[in-house]
Amino acid sequence: MCQKLCYSRFLMYSRLCQMAVNVSLSLIWMCVQMKSLVKPLLRGWMQYYNVFSVLLVNRVKPSDFDYLKVIGRGSFGKVLLARHRKQGGYYAVKVLQKQMIVKRKEQKHVMVERSVLQKALLHPFLVGLHFSFQTPNTLFFVLDYVNGGELFYHLQREGSFPEHRSVFYAAEMAMALGYLHSLEIVYRDLKPENILLDSEGHVKLTDFGLCKEGVAVGGIMHTFCGTPEYLAPEVLQGHPYSRAVDWWGLGAVLFEMLYGLPPFYSRSKAKMFENILYAPLKLHNKASLAARSLLGGLLERDVSKRLGSSRDLVELQEHPLFCTINWDDLLARKVIPPFIPEVTGPCDISYIDSAFTQQPVPVSANEWCQPGGASEAFPGFSFMNPEEYMSAPLVS
Repeated sequence: MCQKLCYSRFLMYSRLCQMAVNVSLSLIWMCVQMKSLVKPLLRGWMQYYNVFSVLLVNRVKPSDFDYLKVIGRGSFGKVLLARHRKQGGYYAVKVLQKQMIVKRKEQKHVMVERSVLQKALLHPFLVGLHFSFQTPNTLFFVLDYVNGGELFYHLQREGSFPEHRSVFYAAEMAMALGYLHSLEIVYRDLKPENILLDSEGHVKLTDFGLCKEGVAVGGIMHTFCGTPEYLAPEVLQGHPYSRAVDWWGLGAVLFEMLYGLPPFYSRSKAKMFENILYAPLKLHNKASLAARSLLGGLLERDVSKRLGSSRDLVELQEHPLFCTINWDDLLARKVIPPFIPEVTGPCDISYIDSAFTQQPVPVSANEWCQPGGASEAFPGFSFMNPEEYMSAPLVS
């Protein structure tokens, strides 16, 4: 009885603390461009989250969810549509096999993804993390289920987008990238497969495994990574590179939305790499002068002249192509998207590729709970979104 009472009081106290956290998060949101203030506050509150995550996340386990459909697949496992048995909410659960991660020495990338997802809680155009937890042989990310489909899916179906639709998506992507940069995070893998549309038609970036943290203004990176069609020339050349690679990536995706293919595409990877380094950028009249100007600025091989290389997001916001956009309204999701997916509810899978949804779903959560794994390789992986604290019952 005493233990039960103490536990109840502990949870009540944690919720009072969370009220203070919510107020502070609001302040952080208002000051997101004030980097000197945001960073120490954010780091402090992330440490707070971690303490309570360790204490409470052990209540989350694979058997808490019903696994309904396979909705994606990656190098280390599957992404499943799942329903929380008690709360009833629908989530995308990313299930990763530890053995495969350790074998390929990718532990660092997984932990970076978990860290970035935790910070993505504060932005409307980034996929949010609800829980992360592990069993002896498996890692779980419980994420927002974003059911409007990948941008890749829509481009495959439609070929290209009208300019006003492309500009809308590019503006939301730019805000997401600018937010990550303000936290000293470089995304490094912008491509249509990593850009989702939610049920209202807004963009959400996902898959943060190639992100690099701790890259301040002027900071450089050296790792060769990314997707071939969207690689910046300085990465291909093996030169040190900066966060400006994300603006090249945005230019490549905007080009594809407008014209139907990446800017220097070739079926031959060697030829494509040669094109990225040396071929002239061909901008046909299908796009407006303003759109072609933006593409030319983003797809500039000289990094010092590339749009966004100096003042980051602000340089893009000042470009004539975005002159009609109210950036405050865009951030508040008050701008009506030009395309709204036709979904019937939170578990709709009509925009998910049938190549995924027809795959078999694991029969039982017990498949992920076998003994013998690599728990020691992923210390500190577990996490619980602070909002989940508030919705949890005081006494189970």
